[in-house]
Amino acid sequence: MSYFSSDFKLGILGGGQLGKMMLTETRKFDIQTYVLDPSNEAPCQFGATRFFQGDLTDYEQVMALGKQVDVLTIEIENVNLEALETLEKEGLKVFPSPKTLRLIQNKGNQKDFYLKNQLPTAPFTRFSTLEKLKQAVESSKITLPFVWKVAQGGYDGNGVKVIRSFSDLESLAEAECIAEQMIPFKNELAVIVARSAAGEIKTYPVVEMEFHPEANQVEYVICPARISQEVSDKARAVALEVSKAFNHVGLLAVEMFQTHDDAILINEVAPRPHNSGHYSIEASYTSQFEQHIRAILGLPLGNTDSKVAGIMVNLVGEDGYSGAVVYENIEKIMAIDGVTPHIYGKKETRPFRKMGHVTIVNENMDKARKIAQEVKETIKVISK
Repeated sequence: MSYFSSDFKLGILGGGQLGKMMLTETRKFDIQTYVLDPSNEAPCQFGATRFFQGDLTDYEQVMALGKQVDVLTIEIENVNLEALETLEKEGLKVFPSPKTLRLIQNKGNQKDFYLKNQLPTAPFTRFSTLEKLKQAVESSKITLPFVWKVAQGGYDGNGVKVIRSFSDLESLAEAECIAEQMIPFKNELAVIVARSAAGEIKTYPVVEMEFHPEANQVEYVICPARISQEVSDKARAVALEVSKAFNHVGLLAVEMFQTHDDAILINEVAPRPHNSGHYSIEASYTSQFEQHIRAILGLPLGNTDSKVAGIMVNLVGEDGYSGAVVYENIEKIMAIDGVTPHIYGKKETRPFRKMGHVTIVNENMDKARKIAQEVKETIKVISK
């Protein structure tokens, strides 16, 4: 099949920033794209060949998009799986497959999958309701502290909270959830695995993630991770085992913990381009977004090596600001060598909302990290 400057159409479920960055690659290759998103202000509305406003969880609307395209992919997991299953049965190529998405979409099912496949992960207990979790804590069946995770629909730090006292449970959503044992760890790591429809597989270098303590969001992604070669090899090997078990096509971001005795435990996965791979746009030979397109179309995978050390700084809305967005001091960071801002196109900011990111590249990792700190302290996402 000819993908380039042809009648071929790629469908994308979700029109957020990940889709927007994917469209940079499809436009580079002159591939037609049809995008569905619920917001009429979605970042993808300008870059797609055709943009449709609609509900990603609605069977009919997902079916309608699928009927118009030749390959269908996602930039968000919370989509109607029944529609994807129907489309796949009718012969449409859907990547990742609805079978893979069904395993990943629910964090409880995801954790059970790791146990079934003997993949290392932190001990956990599933609860059908918050009330049952509260009962387990009251009866000391679950001991404090632990990590609460909503089973379905969490994103950007929402749906994850460290529970240190019973009162911390009061503000949580009444929903299916898991209680995960808190594991002391040295580092939070991630590896992106690319697996093509033709069967080719490659891993990106291990990255290190530094999190915002209040928002539970990644503040910095550092590539390469500041770890030993032995730990790096172990992390990549675990990521490959996870990829093999899920049998996905496209990208799989595997988030992991490095424990104090250098064991690797799987935290969770995302079957799409991921925040931990944004550095690759400037720092890698092949960005994660181009790689995803290559993978789902069965094209040769690109080189995953880094050309230079890269650090990604997330741009999120400042606490206390809501409304029309202003990127204060953006011109100051643009004056620094090796600094590239990416603005996602969201017109309204609110506290801790992801509004963009900044990539810092430098031949010297220590210098890159210092510049990243300067960027973080200089640019502010506020409102008018």
